[in-house]
Amino acid sequence: MTPREFRIDVEQSVLDDLRYRLDNTIWPQTIPGSGWDYGTDVEWLRDLCDYWRTSYDWRVHEAALNQFPQYVVDIDGVGVHCIHVRSPEPDATPLVLTHGWPSSFFEMTKIIGPLTDPVAYGGDARDAFHVVVPSLPGYGFSSPPVERGWNAARVASAWVELMASFGYDRFASHGGDWGSAVTTALGAGHPDRLIGIHFAMLAPPIDEAALTPEQRVWWDNLKIYRDAEWGYVHLQRTKPMTAAIGLTDSPAGLASWILEKWWRWTDCADEQGVRDPYRRFTRDELLTMVSIYWVTRTIGSSLRMYHETFNQGSAISQPPRIQVPTGVAVFNEPNRPPRELVEPYYNIQRFVTIDDGGHFPAMENPDALVSELRAFFRMVR
Repeated sequence: MTPREFRIDVEQSVLDDLRYRLDNTIWPQTIPGSGWDYGTDVEWLRDLCDYWRTSYDWRVHEAALNQFPQYVVDIDGVGVHCIHVRSPEPDATPLVLTHGWPSSFFEMTKIIGPLTDPVAYGGDARDAFHVVVPSLPGYGFSSPPVERGWNAARVASAWVELMASFGYDRFASHGGDWGSAVTTALGAGHPDRLIGIHFAMLAPPIDEAALTPEQRVWWDNLKIYRDAEWGYVHLQRTKPMTAAIGLTDSPAGLASWILEKWWRWTDCADEQGVRDPYRRFTRDELLTMVSIYWVTRTIGSSLRMYHETFNQGSAISQPPRIQVPTGVAVFNEPNRPPRELVEPYYNIQRFVTIDDGGHFPAMENPDALVSELRAFFRMVR
């Protein structure tokens, strides 16, 4: 379980094939002026795919990603890819940052510098972290599992081994989306290895009969949102490979499947409620995220995590109350429960609501997330 150095070096034939497929995309008929009403705005995506085909340069972004030291560690049959940056501060706190779907390790790259070297960013040396950013198994440059059972709990066990391979027997953990599920599983299954856990998203079980009127309003609104937006969850937890075949074959289809979520989940609406992802991200940032899925052919294996982790219903099992010190920073997205609904399940030491930023805070509002990680782990380390 010795970490092997790794550099991204996508074969040119993969990039040539990508351009060929974009050149030959067959676009669906759409209703003029319908925008995002039926899902992805086809005209918006056509414009982005044209930029992807003619102007986006993967090699530029590949080189930028390779500025970070990267490794692969073989754990339980999976080659786990990660960024590992040690702080110049010798007493820094080890911290694992776990992404979700449809995201990748790339999401966390904006916060690595401020976390590992706070002094260089105007901060306090005592807030330094040694940072590990893994790619979930079957995501990005981590190899896809070839057997069943790679759910959030199994990933959590792999993270314990991953951190130990770098000499970190105890560490801190942060995550949102699947990173939240993995961090919860770490807290439930490996509390002795944790300094503290921090979340950018939580979805605790809800006892409808016990809700206050105010909580009931929140819950009813969330159910309306899920009814409108969770079609992907039902498909990915039941028939992931049905979608994977087409998404693996079509870069435009892949971009549609991924970026419709970035449009909806990002805090990118103006005062009139009109959403525009370019308020938060550049075209290159969005295409780098999609390209990581494309060049690694991992959209199918990424979808399988839903099948492995969800119950037969539409919820993930919640373990008994986790005693590890817990911090929460909930950003501006519908799935942000009130603190009192989270406290029965976690040992909450800090709970903060941040209105600027959505589902991908490490990219949308990195300064706020860095500040919260520093503030919380300063309390518990």
